Amino acid sequence: MEIREYREDDWAQVWPIVREVVRAADTYTYDPDLTEETARGLWVDEPPSRTVVAVEDGRVLGTAKTGPNRGGPGSHVATASFMVDKEVRGKGVGSALCAHVLDWAREQGFAGMQFNAVVESNVAGIRVYERLGFEIVGTVPGAFEHPTLGRIGLHVMYCDFD
Repeated sequence: MEIREYREDDWAQVWPIVREVVRAADTYTYDPDLTEETARGLWVDEPPSRTVVAVEDGRVLGTAKTGPNRGGPGSHVATASFMVDKEVRGKGVGSALCAHVLDWAREQGFAGMQFNAVVESNVAGIRVYERLGFEIVGTVPGAFEHPTLGRIGLHVMYCDFD
C-alpha cells in the first residue's frame, strides 16, 4: 500500500468512500445528505493543509486530510480526519493513514495534533489513535446524535509532539 498526495483523478474513488461514511451518520458530524460538490470542498484541502490517499494496485482504500487545526494563535497544532473503504476496514489502512499524517505534522513543525470530535462509539478508531500516542483530554456529553445509540459523547483527543 502506498500513501500519496491526492490527485484530481482520485475523486472518482474517494467520493464513494466519503459518501458511504457520511451517510452512515455514525462517525462524522457532516450532514448525511451532503452533496458531492460540498463533500469535495470539505475534503480536498489546499496548502498549508493537504489531502492524501492510500492506494493499492490502483484502488483507493482510504483517504485523510490534515493541516492546522485553527488559524492564527492556534495554527501550531495540527488536526486530521480519516475515511476508509468499508471493504478494508480493520486491515491497517486507517492506522497507516494516521501514522502518515502524524509524521507529516511533525516534519512540518506542528507542536501536536488535536482531534476535535471523535464519536465515543468509534472504539476501533479510538484504539488506533491511543496506540499512536493520542489521549482523550475531554468529552462533550450528548454532543453527537448517533442513528442507533441516540445522543452520545464526542471526545477531544490530543497527541503532544514535544
